[in-house]
Amino acid sequence: MTPFRIHTGLVTVLDRPNVDTDQIIPKQFLKRIERSGFGEFLFNDWRYLPNGDPDSSFPLNEPRSVGASILITGRNFGCGSSREHAPWALLDYGFCVIIASSFADIFANNCLKNGLLPVVLSEVDISDLMRRAREVKGYQMTVNLEEKTVSDGSGFVAEFPISSFQRYCLLEGLDDIELTLKHQTLISSYEANRPNWLR
Repeated sequence: MTPFRIHTGLVTVLDRPNVDTDQIIPKQFLKRIERSGFGEFLFNDWRYLPNGDPDSSFPLNEPRSVGASILITGRNFGCGSSREHAPWALLDYGFCVIIASSFADIFANNCLKNGLLPVVLSEVDISDLMRRAREVKGYQMTVNLEEKTVSDGSGFVAEFPISSFQRYCLLEGLDDIELTLKHQTLISSYEANRPNWLR
């Protein structure tokens, strides 16, 4: 997993509450066994019209959203099923940070285990950021995990909560497997000293 420390990127807005994982990555695209290739299907039912053409009214299809790596969205983002494909699709599309006033717990944990940072800010801050993103062309923000802050260089600064352990894992780029492998020496020693009948 790639370490996350400080990220500055273009912002786009999806002003919808209760976005569920089946909208983030619809079920018909869950047949792949690798983590890559899901980005093109992100928000598929919203991004495309029935004939397959892009829906120009959907925020991610607007020219100002091209290259965005920070998504600001509504409360309870990632509700619904526990599919890990949802953060995979967001990452594969190019997002590094999702900012909302709340997230579904399983979705947030899946994000953190895959290197995608879910940032929780107040409803007031979310409304302010959405307004700024709409009014300022090429609006960018900096998310600093080291200091646990979000800022835009134009007067907005806010702190966000994150557990010490989750912060450590993201800063060091450690997923569950990499965390386990940090104890490889102890694991190998244990295995070498197990009685033969347990092997």
